[in-house]
Amino acid sequence: MRISQIYKPKFFSLLKGGAIDGKTLTSDLIAGIIVGIIALPLAIAFGIASGVSPQQGLITAIIAGFIISFLGGTRYLIGGPTGAFIVIVAGIISQYGMEGLAIATIMAGVFLIIMGLCRMGIVFKFIPYPIVVGFTSGIAVTIFSTQMKDFFGLTGLSVPSGFIPEWICYFQHLSDINWIEAGVSVACTVVIALWNMKFKKIPGALIALIVGTAASLCLDHFAGIHLATIGTKFPELADGLGLPKMAHFDMSFDTLRGLVSPAFTIAILCAIESLLAAMVTNGVTGHSHNANTELIGEGIANIVTPFFGGIPATGAIARTMANINNGGHTPVAGIVHAIVLAAIYFFLMPYAVYIPLSCLAAILVIVSYNMSEWRTFKYLLRGEKSDVSVLLITFFLTVIVDLTVAIEVGVVLAIVLFVRRVMQSSDIKVVEEEEILGTESSEVINPEDTPHLNIPAGVEVYEINGPFFFGLANKFEELDNFKKKDVRVRILRMRRVPFMDVTGINNLRNLVERTHKRGIEVVLSGVNDTVESSLEKFGLDKVIGKENILPHICPALARATQILEKKSRY
Repeated sequence: MRISQIYKPKFFSLLKGGAIDGKTLTSDLIAGIIVGIIALPLAIAFGIASGVSPQQGLITAIIAGFIISFLGGTRYLIGGPTGAFIVIVAGIISQYGMEGLAIATIMAGVFLIIMGLCRMGIVFKFIPYPIVVGFTSGIAVTIFSTQMKDFFGLTGLSVPSGFIPEWICYFQHLSDINWIEAGVSVACTVVIALWNMKFKKIPGALIALIVGTAASLCLDHFAGIHLATIGTKFPELADGLGLPKMAHFDMSFDTLRGLVSPAFTIAILCAIESLLAAMVTNGVTGHSHNANTELIGEGIANIVTPFFGGIPATGAIARTMANINNGGHTPVAGIVHAIVLAAIYFFLMPYAVYIPLSCLAAILVIVSYNMSEWRTFKYLLRGEKSDVSVLLITFFLTVIVDLTVAIEVGVVLAIVLFVRRVMQSSDIKVVEEEEILGTESSEVINPEDTPHLNIPAGVEVYEINGPFFFGLANKFEELDNFKKKDVRVRILRMRRVPFMDVTGINNLRNLVERTHKRGIEVVLSGVNDTVESSLEKFGLDKVIGKENILPHICPALARATQILEKKSRY
C-alpha cells in the first residue's frame, strides 16, 4: 500500500477541496491570533516547569505548533508543549540531560511515524477510560506538587524528586515560606478562576500574567521587594532570545538503547493526548480526523523540534477548544498561532524577564486542577472492582513511582483488560441434553439453529462461542474433563467463532491429536470461511480430515452417525 493512501495532511486536503476560502481565512486569522496569545503564558510555564528555559517552551510551541497544523490530520488541533509532558521531560533531563531529552524526543517522533504508517491510530481509541483518567489525574497531582516550591516562594530550596520526598521537604521548611510570594500566587490563582468564570474569549492565565508582572514591578520599584522572576532564574534572557541554534547529538547505539523506554513513553503519551483531543473536537464540531496522518504529522514535529532546542509536543485540548470557540475552521488557525508566537518571541520576549515565577506557578496550579478530572475520577470509583483497580494502580504509579512505569504498566493493563473482556464473551459449553434447541425464534432461520436435533449415543457436542484465540486456551484444554464414557465422536460446534489465532490453532491441533490417540474422531460444525482458511494454512484440515469439517450441525451429526456405524463394524 502506498504511503499517500495512509498519509493525507488535512491542510492540503482542505486546500485542494476548496474548503479554505476568504471567509474561513478571516475567521482562522482571528482565532489564530487569540490562540497565539493564549499559548504564550502556557508555553513559558510548561517550559520552566519541565526543567528547560522559557525560550525552549516557546520554540516548541512555534515549530511543533506550525508542523502539527501544516502536516497533521485534523482541522482544529493546536500543537505545542503540554502539562502532560512536564513530569516525563523533567525526569529524562535529571537522568540523561538535555542531549538525552533531545534524542528521546527524536526517537519518539520516529515511533509515532511508524505507528501512523502501521495504521495504529485506531488502537488508541480502545485504551480503557480508567487508564486514561488514571494517567491524567496522576500527572495533574504531580504537576501541582512540583509547583509548590515557586507557589510559596521557596526559591532557594533544593527539592528532591519524587512525590513523597517533595512533600516531606515542603513540610520540613514551612517556616521558610515567603508569604509575599505566596500572596502573589494566591492572588493570581483567584484572578484566573474568577476571570474564567466571567469571560471565555480571553483566558484568565493571560490576565494573571499581566497582573502578576505589574505587581512584581510595583513591589520592586516602590517597596524594594524583589520577587523571584524569569530574569532571576534565567539571567541570560535579559539581552533577548535571538535565533535558536541548531543542535548536534551523539546518537551512539548505547545511547539509543538506553533511551528506548523514555522515547516510547513520550510517543504513547503524545498519541493518547492528541488523539483523545481530536476525538473531543469530533464530538463538538461534527468533523472527523485522520488518526494515522495525525500520528505521522506529530512524529515529524517531534523529530524536527529538538534540533532547535525544543521539547516534546502534542495536541493541546485547551488551546484546541479555544481555537474552536474563537471561530477556527481549518489548520490555518494553528499556523497563524505559530506565527503570532514567533513574532512575540523575537520582539516582546525581553520583557518576559519581569514575569514572577509565583505567577507561573499559579497558572500551572489551575492547569493541574483542570487536568485532574476529579469529578470523573470520583464517578469511576463506583464502577466494577477491576476498573477501579486499574484506575487506582495507574494513578498511584504515575504519582508515586514514575510516569514511564505507569505508561508501560497501563499499556499492559489495557491489553489484559481487553483479553479479559473477550474471554468473558468467549466460552466453551458441553451440550449434555439429547436435544439442541434454538435459543431464539429468529435464529431458526439459520440452518445451524434447527429447532431440535437428536444427539446419537456415543457422540459429544460442544458449543464454542466467541473468538478462538490465546485467551481461550485454558478453557479449551478443559474439554477433556467433560468426556463421557463410550464416546467415539466429538463434535465442536463453531458457528459463533469469527476467527482463530495461532495459539487457538495450536491448541485445537493438540486436542485433536490427544483425542485421536483415544480412538475418538473430531468433527467441526459451522466453520466459516475465515476459520477454514486458517485451518488450511496450518494444515490442520488434513489432520482433522476435510470430510469432518462441515458447514452446519445437520451434516455434522450425519457424519458422526457414519463414523459410529463404521466403528461398530470393527
